[in-house]
Amino acid sequence: MTFRTITFNMQNGQPWDEAAPDNIQIDLAQTLDFLAAQGADVIFLQEVEQGFDGGTQIDPPPNFCFLKKKLKGYDSVFAYPSANKTEIPFGLGLAIFSKSKLRDFRKTDLPAAGLEFEYAGARRTPSERLLISAGTVIQGREIRLLNTHLQAFFMIGSTSSEHSAQRDAIEAELRLQQGPAILAGDLNCAPGEGVLEQFGRAGFRTAQNQEVTWRRMPYVLDHLLYNAPLRLESCAVIPTLASDHHAVRADFSFA
Repeated sequence: MTFRTITFNMQNGQPWDEAAPDNIQIDLAQTLDFLAAQGADVIFLQEVEQGFDGGTQIDPPPNFCFLKKKLKGYDSVFAYPSANKTEIPFGLGLAIFSKSKLRDFRKTDLPAAGLEFEYAGARRTPSERLLISAGTVIQGREIRLLNTHLQAFFMIGSTSSEHSAQRDAIEAELRLQQGPAILAGDLNCAPGEGVLEQFGRAGFRTAQNQEVTWRRMPYVLDHLLYNAPLRLESCAVIPTLASDHHAVRADFSFA
């Protein structure tokens, strides 16, 4: 007996247009239709909301509230990362949707790297990132659901190998997991950075690391990682024009 999970960086509801990849036209209906068609028991979302210059965060979060209202039969949690006045205006915020009741919600801030970079003619500093988690019961078994979105160091002239605090914090959390657990998210790991190997040493393997999940560069950024109490039954990268990312969908059973 299996249950289905999906992880999706939804780029704050901004669909992909090859001719205009930085088009900011939001289409949450397309996001909703895509998610509803997957039949997932658990949905992990990254970049749920739009980021703004100056670090403004709209509360209540409008995109999350829209999805929460429209995705019937799901319990859900959401969190913003800590605000950053030099924020790049990209997507931010994490959500988990589950057909089973979520409980023991936790939010862990992941430290920002101490470096500067330039974007749109202004000096910027990286933002703190976020790990959220919640427990639930699936098929009578307790399971921990974790969701994250790490810094894309390859976009700002550095690597997570040089600035490993975020991934180190994730590894520490993974080592605390005693029962079934899934870590989902956009790990923003460029080839050679060793993030998956590090998490593998903590007992978590990725469902797939072969098929590209990002349209802008040929990288596998999006992952569903699981530990030994779970068995991977199937996995697929699901192409979509609802974002510049594809989704990763995996079916699991309890080992």
